[in-house]
Amino acid sequence: MSTVTTTTSVHAPSVGTGHTRVEGRDKVTGAARYAAEVPFAGLAHGWLVLSTIARGRISALDTEPVLAMPGVLAVLDHRNAPHLNTDYAGLLGKPDPTCAVFQHDRVPHLGWPVALVVAETSEQAREAAEALVVHYEQQPHDVELTSDHPGSHPLDGHMPAVTEKGDLDAGLASSTFVVDAEYTTPEEHHNPMEPHAATARWDDGRLEVTDSNQGVTWVAGELQNLFSLDPASVRVRSEHVGGGFGSKGVRAHQVAAVMAATVLRRPVRVALTRRQMFTLAGHRSPTIQRVRLGADADGRLRALEHRSVSRTSSFHEFVEPSTGAARVMYDADAHHTANHVVPLDVPTPTWMRAPGEAPGSFALEAAFDELAEKCGIDPIELRLRNEPETGPVSGLPFAGRNLAACFREGARRFGWADRDSRPGVRREGRWLLGTGTAAASFPAGAAPSTATATAHPDGTFTIRISAADIGTGARTALALIAADALQVAPERIRMRIGDSDFGPAMIAGGSMGTRSWSWAVKAAAGELRERLALGAGIPAQGLTVRSDTTEAVQALGPAERHSFGAQFAEVAVDVTTGEVRVRRMLGIFAAGRIVNPLTARNQLLGGMVWGISMALHEEAARDLASGGVVGADLAGYHVATHADVPRIEADWIEDTDPDDPVGIKGLGEIGVVGAAAAVANAVWHATGVRHRSLPIRPDRVLTAAAGAPDA
Repeated sequence: MSTVTTTTSVHAPSVGTGHTRVEGRDKVTGAARYAAEVPFAGLAHGWLVLSTIARGRISALDTEPVLAMPGVLAVLDHRNAPHLNTDYAGLLGKPDPTCAVFQHDRVPHLGWPVALVVAETSEQAREAAEALVVHYEQQPHDVELTSDHPGSHPLDGHMPAVTEKGDLDAGLASSTFVVDAEYTTPEEHHNPMEPHAATARWDDGRLEVTDSNQGVTWVAGELQNLFSLDPASVRVRSEHVGGGFGSKGVRAHQVAAVMAATVLRRPVRVALTRRQMFTLAGHRSPTIQRVRLGADADGRLRALEHRSVSRTSSFHEFVEPSTGAARVMYDADAHHTANHVVPLDVPTPTWMRAPGEAPGSFALEAAFDELAEKCGIDPIELRLRNEPETGPVSGLPFAGRNLAACFREGARRFGWADRDSRPGVRREGRWLLGTGTAAASFPAGAAPSTATATAHPDGTFTIRISAADIGTGARTALALIAADALQVAPERIRMRIGDSDFGPAMIAGGSMGTRSWSWAVKAAAGELRERLALGAGIPAQGLTVRSDTTEAVQALGPAERHSFGAQFAEVAVDVTTGEVRVRRMLGIFAAGRIVNPLTARNQLLGGMVWGISMALHEEAARDLASGGVVGADLAGYHVATHADVPRIEADWIEDTDPDDPVGIKGLGEIGVVGAAAAVANAVWHATGVRHRSLPIRPDRVLTAAAGAPDA
């Protein structure tokens, strides 16, 4: 037994100061291994075969010639695959049947998994998979989303489908100024830098999966249910993740890998190609949104309606809750919102960075800009005049709403006061110049998590938590929080994450990860420090304390908890070529206490860059004849590159959450919210033409320049 002194004479706080990533050296030197790079003895490789029709049935598979090819070990399909249990509710509800592979002969969309070819090498598996002939009975399909589709219906998600108060028609009729417009956003895809990959193996009766995901206990729980396994017999590890953005949950490749490992009794890896990710990794649904705003002569809202239609698959319901932003941002006596879905023969959409808020903020904030133009009121002033005192729908108090401070600070730094409000008057050679702004919000939640803190005789500490660092810097932020709770230098903290054996913890999603994990880490580390201060000895194996925040999180009182922000953009538009260039952007945010300014700024800048991409580039075009995405790769699906990123700055104001032990709210997604609207509003200010459909492509700019009505 030994005693460790945890404090120095003066402990300099680590939280709030910039720290490089604790795993940074491993990543830049290649020592950090991602899911597809971890070596296993006797590893076999699986390759998914995807359907070439958009709807129908499998009538036959010519597997015998494939099984005779070099290195091929097995072909799994609906005739011989292990049975899966899908009659359960997991962390996010009923499982998407896409992950329950090879259970029937039906094909509900193009790219549906119909078989898995397993071989000694990845090259052999791919060659054999491409040689497999599958026969189909094809049926008519429908992939076109329209606002008046007969299948449209309201759908609850993590929020009610419909909210209503007041007489909307009367509110609009009594309004001095009215905006009534339709806005559309296209299908978008996550495209994290690291493609999805998983390796499954059985070791002494226990299933072990090495994966790239956003929550190891989430994936472990789904695999336990799907394969009817004892919870103690499944372990999922995901130490390093090269981006997720909502797409890295439970997918077909993990389940297929477990199936193959179960049949062959050897490790099997299944990795997705970039093209396969366009089918098997989820996507953001396109949206068609109608916004109606009615205001009095002073610009104060009398009526607000925000309705959104998105699509879901024909076999699993998922809603893009685009009207959620309106339920938080602005109030009116008549306030109506609704989220509808249309079932189509497409893959199931899923969560994508700032689900709902990203497309919803485009429509709402563009409509508010239109209202400001009609009222003759500055767009910032109009927003400030419509600041609600309580939640517009919930009626609950805000647990901090510093949006006005974000706008005031942003306007000062951006030079908004010098802006000529008239559109189309600033010119620089062949370029028309304009500036725009938009508001941003995103929920700030917390979920129960567990963590352990261990003191070692050598004076170091180990923190274990089933967190996922998907590129956000969470591993580093948690080390700083642990260091402050123990009152030691961060160098004495060793973070262990991404292992389901560490116990349940929140997933990396909903901007809730770091907040939820920090709560658990601070509780465990704080109790450990108290024990050491009381003279507790440290055995050779270490002294460990475990925390569980379930009761504390559930004790939070009801309130509207959100991060807020103000986005500003300046654009240059060449109406002879249709080119739009974003010249500078500024985002000012109120996102709780900032744990690590270095990685926090990276997150906010990354979100704002995604907003540029959303405004000007990203669009997955779906072919109505085949039912598939045209150009399903990074050559055909355009994202913002270095040349598209202008002078861009992100900063924050003081905004500590008093209800959180660390003061955190969340900032993983707030950076993208409102960014596309700010760019679109700037394009209007430059040209005098409203673009209500994203992306603002050169052809749309040229059409508008030719005198067409608002785009």
